[in-house]
Amino acid sequence: MAGLRVAVLGATGVVGSEILSVLEQRRFPVSTLRPLASSRSAGKTVRFCGESIPVEVASAESFKDLDIILASAGATATRELMPALRNSGAILIDNSSAFRMEPDVPLVVPEVNPEALKTHNGVISNPNCVAIILTVAIAPIHRKVGIKRIVVSTYQSVSGAGLAAMKELESQTRSVLEGKEALPCALPHPIAFNVFSHNTIVQSNGYNGEENKVMMETRKILGDPDIAVTATCIRVPVVRAHSESINLSLRNPLSRQEAKVLLSKAPGVEVMDDWSNNIFPTPKIASGQDVVYVGRIRSDISQSGDTGLDLFVCGDQLRKGAALNAVQIAELICASCPKN
Repeated sequence: MAGLRVAVLGATGVVGSEILSVLEQRRFPVSTLRPLASSRSAGKTVRFCGESIPVEVASAESFKDLDIILASAGATATRELMPALRNSGAILIDNSSAFRMEPDVPLVVPEVNPEALKTHNGVISNPNCVAIILTVAIAPIHRKVGIKRIVVSTYQSVSGAGLAAMKELESQTRSVLEGKEALPCALPHPIAFNVFSHNTIVQSNGYNGEENKVMMETRKILGDPDIAVTATCIRVPVVRAHSESINLSLRNPLSRQEAKVLLSKAPGVEVMDDWSNNIFPTPKIASGQDVVYVGRIRSDISQSGDTGLDLFVCGDQLRKGAALNAVQIAELICASCPKN
């Protein structure tokens, strides 16, 4: 496969750094790498394939002579740079929420809806981390029997709030164990030994921003606007990897054993469902891994005739929930590129 000219926008952030690692680990065909970031990162370097590469301050001139741009710079910054990004002619794979719900922008999880890449206008959105982990786990079930309703409660690690939040959990934990007060800064409440509602603004429908993203994006990824979805998103004192408790109402019956067999064959899924030894997914197990772990697979006894199903899933928010999914999209684009 011929090498591609690749930029990573937001290269010094948590997700940007993970994108660089995934590109290297998966031997993505990079001929030229251009790490880009804000002026705060001026003078920094990143390591890639044994080299130390200077970080460039992102500007309108940064996107010339590129094939793919992997962006993780936030919605506001991406929107501001959008004219230059479009003029570059490169394909943008954007990890922000800026364009996810635009009708002409595919929202892609490669294991779930790779066919969405057949039509794009040069911009492809990487979904919300919770929606990625959720749809990898439930898409095989939806394809088999159909899903009428999804109730999902999330237990989200601080990695989703960035490096400062990760450091804050560590420092607050140390403070509490030393008998000191846990003072919040990066997050709105103390996170050590605590849980709280996801720190996005509660909107007019009573759901916060994260919950609304999960609900809207899940329907778009699955290509079914009629699925009823309700979400409750909670921040928990875990450094890395998100967990989700999922309750499904099915359009057609599916037994617990049938679901387990179906999921064991699904791409990107690792079934961990050992009832005898009480071994099920945990964020610790999922951290650093590329698969979504699925367990606690059981029929919902409050719904009759095998039409309800419960699952508990864990996935690494920085890998499958962000960086890995973006690189997998780039790989699919590469595979269909005429120059290759």
